[in-house]
Parts: sequence; C-alpha cells; structure tokens
Amino acid sequence: MPKTWNLKVDSYYHANPHCIIATAHIDNFPTDLPLEPNIREPNRKSATYKQIFDSLTTQPEKFFERHSGIVLCANQVKPNKNKTSLELEILEASEGGNDGVINGGHTVLAFEQARNYKYNLVQARVKVTIHIGLQEDEAKDIALASNTTSPVDSRSKVNARGDYQFIKQYLAQLERTQGRKFRIAYYQNQSGAPKNGQCNVSHLLKLINCLDRNKYNPDGRTRTKHPPVSNTPSQITDKERERFTTLLPLLSQGLWIEQRLYEIIQSHITNPRRKGVNDLASIDTRKTTLLPDSKYSFGFGAPAELALPIVASYRVFLDKDYNWILPFDEFAEDFLQHIWSNNFRKYLVSEKTAGNTVGAKICRNHEIWESLYVSAQSYLNGCLVKMVNSSKRETLTLKG
Repeated sequence: MPKTWNLKVDSYYHANPHCIIATAHIDNFPTDLPLEPNIREPNRKSATYKQIFDSLTTQPEKFFERHSGIVLCANQVKPNKNKTSLELEILEASEGGNDGVINGGHTVLAFEQARNYKYNLVQARVKVTIHIGLQEDEAKDIALASNTTSPVDSRSKVNARGDYQFIKQYLAQLERTQGRKFRIAYYQNQSGAPKNGQCNVSHLLKLINCLDRNKYNPDGRTRTKHPPVSNTPSQITDKERERFTTLLPLLSQGLWIEQRLYEIIQSHITNPRRKGVNDLASIDTRKTTLLPDSKYSFGFGAPAELALPIVASYRVFLDKDYNWILPFDEFAEDFLQHIWSNNFRKYLVSEKTAGNTVGAKICRNHEIWESLYVSAQSYLNGCLVKMVNSSKRETLTLKG
C-alpha cells in the first residue's frame, strides 16, 4: 500500500506538469521519507552533514538562502484546500516505486538531529523540488546529477545506474542454493554493511577478475601480465559485464581461497614461534576483518588486496573456457598450503623484517604475483606428470 506524508509549505508552484517547487517548513518536515532513489546514505560524520547542521542551527532563518534545497520523487502530490500543505503519496520499492529523497539525505538527517536537540526551527525554511511519477531510470539520472556538491565514490555511481544488478542476482542465487548470507556494500555509507574493504562489491569483482586466465596470461601476447589492483571503474560497460558474468561461476572458489588463507594466517599468528610476536607484514593484530560470507570473521586486520595475488595464481589451473583442469576440491587445499609455506609466508616475513609494513603496497609488488604464478605452473606440471605416470603404470599392470 502507498504511504502518505504531509509537507507544510508557505507557497508552491508547478515548474511543469510533473514537477512542483515549494517553500517547506523545517520544524515539521517528514524525516522518515525513504531514501530509495538516493545513491548513498547520509553520514553524520561527513563534512557535508556538519556544514548543513551548523548552518541550520546557528541561523535557521537564513537556511533557505544558504541551501540549495531537497529533491524528492512522489507518485502523486495533492495540495490541501488552503494550499498550506502538500500530501505526498509514496510508493515503496516493493510496489515498483522509486519515490523518496533523491538528493538531500544529509539535509533531512540534519533536520532530525536539530529537532532532537530541541533547536528552535520555527523560522527555518527549505526549498523542495518534487518530481511526480518518475521512472526508475529517470530517478537514477537525477540522483547522479544532483549528488555533486561533495565527492561520491565510483561504486555508488555504478550502483545507481543498476550496473551491479547481475552480481546481486548471482549472490541472491547463492544465498538460496547454498544457505549462505553475504554482507556486501554496494554504495557509500550503506547501513548494515561493514566498512571492511573485503565486504565491498568492488572486492568481489577483483576476486573473479584475478581468475581471468584469458585476459591476464603471462605466457600470452597481452601487455598486462597480471590483474591490476585498481580502483572501482566509474561504469561497467556491456562488454565488461559480459566478461564478469562469464567469470561469476568462479566466485565461490575465489571466496573459498580467501577464507582459507585467512584461516591459515589466523592459525599462524595464534601459534607463533615466539609468543606475542607477529612476524607477518601487513597483518595488524589490533584490528578485525570481516569477509563477504557472514560466517567468517577474523581477529586481525589485513588489506583487502592481501589474498588477490594468491587467488590470481589459481588461474593457472583453468582452461580457456574457465573450467578447472584438475578437480578444484582435490588440489585447492594442498596447493594453498604449498604456496603459503614456500612463497607467501616467507615473503610476508621478509617484508616485516625489512620494515615494509604498508599492506596495500606489499600486495601490489609485481614480484610476488610473478613468483606465485610460476609456483602454480610448477605445481600443475608436477600433478600432470604424476597423472601420466600413474596412467602408464596402470596400463603396464593391465598388460602384465
């Protein structure tokens, strides 16, 4: 059922048949309007919020002149008989609506907090632009264009365009079929999502990107030999979405590799050779880490990029159609233990000894990516040789 909110106004006019601009009272402005169309949630710690709150509470009577206003979307707008109030009919997202605050989430939060602190806002007014009956694409377009007064991260813009829909649908499918629960942040200040870099949607895309053996092949002619540890793109093209969709079936394995690496690190720092000493660079025992799968939490902090070089080494075991050359469950654990003992642990220990403790920089070190890739090739070759020799022995036994 649609819900209604009343907006007390001094005046209003129709800018066009589907847009009303009004001068609204702040002291009873509805602060529980949905934020569905907005591309990020308000953050009371941000400079934007603090500036708005300060302007509102120091000189509320001048707020109208100093603030650019709030942008809303409603399914219908009905003025009362005296034209002193506007009734906003809001459709919920489940009803196919895109109604609520398009731009001005920080402002509405400032209204709520100022009222909670008993500031006198009787003279405070704000300009409100109300769009009526917007389609989803139209609401997103306005949200993207409006949220430019303070930085909006690329991930929020990509999400606002609906470009993460393919991965949201895939994760929902995994949750249903595998009984898992994911905690993923798709946009800035998303409530209920951890701020750990590992729980960022960008991180999931990096995990599966690391397994693209066709795009990143040191033995091929491509310029980029190893996957980059880069920022989130401002958009996902149709071609990239198609590539990521092809790689999505590998996400579960990528998440497993990361989870097992963290379990190995947890065991290592819990039972060190010298008690009380953490000999691994980039690992901070004063912090905690949450992984995308809500089952996994760890008592140490690590850069989000930590597992990427290891995940990338597993692409050696994929063929050009992204099928595992060997059954994943049969080699994955043994190979991970192999490169931890022979490569990665020694690398982190040596970096800590050298005083290089900035985790993200360590994970961008080209040498470790190359070393792990070569180690994976050697491991795979050894497995294949064993399989051939075993097959030959079986043939000879049958002949005898």
